[in-house]
Amino acid sequence: MSKLENKVAIITGGSGSIGKITAKLFLEEGAKVMLVDLYEKELQEAAYELNSEHIRYAVADVSKAVDVEHYVAETIKLFGKIDVFFNNAGIEGVVKPIENYPEDVFDTIMSVNVKGVWLGNKYVLPQMNDGGSIIITSSVAGILGFAGLSAYVTSKHAVVGIMRTTALEASSRKIRVNTIHPSPVNNRMMRSIEESSSAGHGEEVKKQFEAAIPLGRYAEPIEIAKLALFLASEDSQFITGTTQIIDGGMSAK
Repeated sequence: MSKLENKVAIITGGSGSIGKITAKLFLEEGAKVMLVDLYEKELQEAAYELNSEHIRYAVADVSKAVDVEHYVAETIKLFGKIDVFFNNAGIEGVVKPIENYPEDVFDTIMSVNVKGVWLGNKYVLPQMNDGGSIIITSSVAGILGFAGLSAYVTSKHAVVGIMRTTALEASSRKIRVNTIHPSPVNNRMMRSIEESSSAGHGEEVKKQFEAAIPLGRYAEPIEIAKLALFLASEDSQFITGTTQIIDGGMSAK
């Protein structure tokens, strides 16, 4: 039997590299999937690429309660239930020392990365089936500090608090809640961070990041997706309230 047979999953950040490849794995394992993201064109492209009768999408700003309520309601309307919530949407901001960091950028990151996660849990949890799973994408930046990334690091630490609290509150319903903590991932977000760190010298910045990872490379989106699948499935039925680190040894130093 497939790992997610007859399960319904919501994936925020659904048109991004991690969200899309996770949706592919979930579909292959028998799930029905609701993709959520900010831009309809990118969601349409993702749904077309995934090419499944069991995929739907909802356009939403995850930092707005009305939009979160909408994607939850659409999932219930179309699929009848929610078993898995991959609370994955997030943005990176800019790379600047804290004294020069733009306050408006800080506020935007907090709104998406923290409030968006909190709102997702708030509105999904009452509709989720008992025994379900919530997976929150944090980062290695949620357990370590990184100069120049004060807003991003703050946001990724904050969601650990949301995870631990929700895990305790949902335990009576056997709903598991965990965070995943990737190292730098080979995707658009890291290209943005590399370029913001040193304009025109992104490759050099990448080499510096890779040198800080004992396994010597970035994670691939599929590797993060496989961890999300494990946490979504009954293979992880006694795992909750944990920080699942997938960083090539970066945090071991």
